[in-house]
Amino acid sequence: MKLQVAMDVLTTEAALTLAGQVAAYVDIIELGTPLIKHEGLSAVRAIKDAHPDKMVFADLKTMDAGELEADIAFSAGADYVTVLGTAGDSTIIGAVKAAKAHKKGIVVDLIGVADKVTRAKEVTALGAVFVEMHAGLDEQAEPGFTFETLLNDGETAKVPFSVAGGINASTIAAVQRAGATVAVAGSSIYSAADPTAAAAALKAAIL
Repeated sequence: MKLQVAMDVLTTEAALTLAGQVAAYVDIIELGTPLIKHEGLSAVRAIKDAHPDKMVFADLKTMDAGELEADIAFSAGADYVTVLGTAGDSTIIGAVKAAKAHKKGIVVDLIGVADKVTRAKEVTALGAVFVEMHAGLDEQAEPGFTFETLLNDGETAKVPFSVAGGINASTIAAVQRAGATVAVAGSSIYSAADPTAAAAALKAAIL
């Protein structure tokens, strides 16, 4: 299982600093949606130039114009680009077309999808390299949210998947047991007093 850091910071400078602190312990460096909206895709290029040996993940959460948006991000240095699972199939197909042209990958983010299992199977058939079982910050704060639901959906779908939303040192082992391809850690790394130590601890917990 690979470890992905989700950098939900707002400036390229902060992203470069954080990436530099954790790169030795992560496989995939994700530029969060707020960062890309604030700084633009130049931030993607900056991270890829600084860490060419890492997979760079542009969390665009594309909802329309899939081929165009994916092409722009791949041209900026992204290795993975996200499209929302609630988008139409034609949007996902277009994004996959761009990914194939660049020899990169589309990840479909299932945030907000009610039936994640069914949609995971559908979008994998359309060409997504993996799906993201994702609970956003707002959803995690809602009464009744359980992390186990994401794991159960991943196990049941039986397609390559990542898990994002609530991963920390106490939950990452369960993510691996569920069969996830990627564990996505955000605040447990970037909000830690020592991001380097936090990333190292998560990496060490992966068997």
